[in-house]
Amino acid sequence: MKYLVVGLGNPGMKYADTRHNIGFKIVEEFAREREGTFTTEKLANIARVKFKGRSIVLCQPNTFMNLSGKAVNYWMQQEKISRENVLIITDDIALPFGKLRMKGKGSDGGHNGLKDIQAVLGTNEFTRLRFGVGSEFNPGKQSNYVLADWSPDEQSNLNERIEVATEFIKGYTSVGLQLTMTNWNGK
Repeated sequence: MKYLVVGLGNPGMKYADTRHNIGFKIVEEFAREREGTFTTEKLANIARVKFKGRSIVLCQPNTFMNLSGKAVNYWMQQEKISRENVLIITDDIALPFGKLRMKGKGSDGGHNGLKDIQAVLGTNEFTRLRFGVGSEFNPGKQSNYVLADWSPDEQSNLNERIEVATEFIKGYTSVGLQLTMTNWNGK
């Protein structure tokens, strides 16, 4: 079994510690746990790791968030991975900080990365893990908020929440979507 796990974010040091890059942080931690390293390849930074006999291709698109679909589609084709074995990890302002929720399909919720992936793939039926970043911003300031660094309070709890997020990846790639949602959603 082979899986594509895509952490969404924006390339470059300017964005490294922003809320919008939580997807990058989660796949980096999963790679670190498995002693995997990222290399820059076509349209993305890629790490290949194993977990319980499964091959997992970890992907950080370097196309910028709004064009994530191009990298997702390319790596699905390149690695011959079906949509059923793709997991997209993204930030979500509709969830409180650190809350994690996995779903097998859904709307883009106004998230430009998910919107582009849905447009390129022609479907909203792919698994996504949403990491809550909260919504502590004034009207019209959403972009500033998600592109800002974590607050000190958030930073103090971030590593623990990222570790929980890696448990979702382990579950998804070993026991599947339904059991992972049952065991982990809301944790």
